[in-house]
Amino acid sequence: MIGDEITERLYELSDSRCRDFQSKLIPDMPEGHVIGVRTPELRKYARELVKRSDIAEYLDDLPHRYFDENQLHAFIISLYRDYEECIEAVERFLPYVDNWATCDQMSPKVFKKNRSALSDRIDSWIVSDRTYTVRFGIKMLMEHFLDEDYDIRYPQTVASVRSEEYYVNMMIAWYFATALAKQYDSVIPFLEEKRFDKWVHNKIIQKSIESYRIPDDRKTYLRTLRIGKREG
Repeated sequence: MIGDEITERLYELSDSRCRDFQSKLIPDMPEGHVIGVRTPELRKYARELVKRSDIAEYLDDLPHRYFDENQLHAFIISLYRDYEECIEAVERFLPYVDNWATCDQMSPKVFKKNRSALSDRIDSWIVSDRTYTVRFGIKMLMEHFLDEDYDIRYPQTVASVRSEEYYVNMMIAWYFATALAKQYDSVIPFLEEKRFDKWVHNKIIQKSIESYRIPDDRKTYLRTLRIGKREG
């Protein structure tokens, strides 16, 4: 079976130092679920596998056991050139995405040419009850809707998300830090009007100050918008 073949190959490509490093980055991952294949090797292998006629058998065999298999899955479907085929594969996979790394590294290139259709999908992802589906939806807004297709309704949608999940809130902060770099005048009122809870608000400012894309004068102003302990 192709699944057994792939797992065997992943073990051949494994690196113990990479395994230990990745395990520390994803502390919620159960012990023994990280093989330790470096990302360049996974991407290279994905380019081989996407050409195989039997790859659908592997992609449909969910859930996978190993983190590396999920990474490989994300890289394979990110290579799909047909939008409908890709979006269906993403929809099937999203319920099984269980970590931030797989979520963040799934970035289909075909989405860029199909933003109108993608927008409707994003709306459904952001209201999901699954942590990484929500995170992925916000990430897609960040990647594809902060430039020529920007609309104020997108940051409004992200700002409306309320979650207790760390990885959702971190993505909200990442989104707004990026939005401040690209659409500053449009999104600075979200901070001035304090539309977020204290943690997200201050994390947005922190990530913005760390960004090389935001000018120093704006960083100086952003520092004045921090919410202090007494205000919290």
